[in-house]
Amino acid sequence: MTINWILERVEESASTNEDLMSRWRDGALWEPVARVAAKQSAGRGRMGRSWVSHANQALTFSVAYPFKKPIAELSGLSLACGLGVIKGISEGTGIAEESLKELGLGLKWPNDIFLGEAKLGGMLIEGGQINTTQPTWLVIGIGINLITDLTIEQNIGRSMASTSQITNASKIDADVLWLSIIKELGNILETFEKSSFKAFQSEWNEWDIFKNQVCQISQQDKISIEGIERGVDDAGHLLIETANGVERVISGDVSLRKSS
Repeated sequence: MTINWILERVEESASTNEDLMSRWRDGALWEPVARVAAKQSAGRGRMGRSWVSHANQALTFSVAYPFKKPIAELSGLSLACGLGVIKGISEGTGIAEESLKELGLGLKWPNDIFLGEAKLGGMLIEGGQINTTQPTWLVIGIGINLITDLTIEQNIGRSMASTSQITNASKIDADVLWLSIIKELGNILETFEKSSFKAFQSEWNEWDIFKNQVCQISQQDKISIEGIERGVDDAGHLLIETANGVERVISGDVSLRKSS
């Protein structure tokens, strides 16, 4: 059964995630909602980072969905949603998933979409359960670069990827991409509701761009673990093979980098 999203479109929002989170806190969310903004002036990413984007240069949107499960049973959801984004990009561009993989599209634990060595998009999940009699409302915010902006690259100090590099076109139809992604996200969320991340583990590991490479896990700018990245377990925890054995990384407040 496909989710019937309530679709909302605005020209500008400080943060589509905060728009929906505010409704959740006020008890004003009733049905699954997908809200897209042409421009976000105060978008947020993981660890309090800002999501820098100019009008129509990035696809920025959020969806709110009520899970029947408690939040403790939703481990690995952000990873599964990453697969939904990839499937949506495939449908929205008309490029087969295997061809996208050959172009360098992939996933970085726990919630980033990469194209080659550069970040194409990211995700932020917020929300919770007010009490045990109510559903677990989660707000999933997603940002995807549509075109590359040298000014933004200079401001953030790193290269960025965009969908224009995938399609060899100056601009992709953002509406088509948005609708394709929320359709695929709906399929992912419904499957997750019935099962768990275990249903997505194998496929996620196939898209893992760091798998079998020497990586470092850093927290608060300090390296805490270094070893060979071995994908994720059935709960979505990152597996790092170290000299002392395989360690599981659970916390989302980490930075994963290839070791030089």
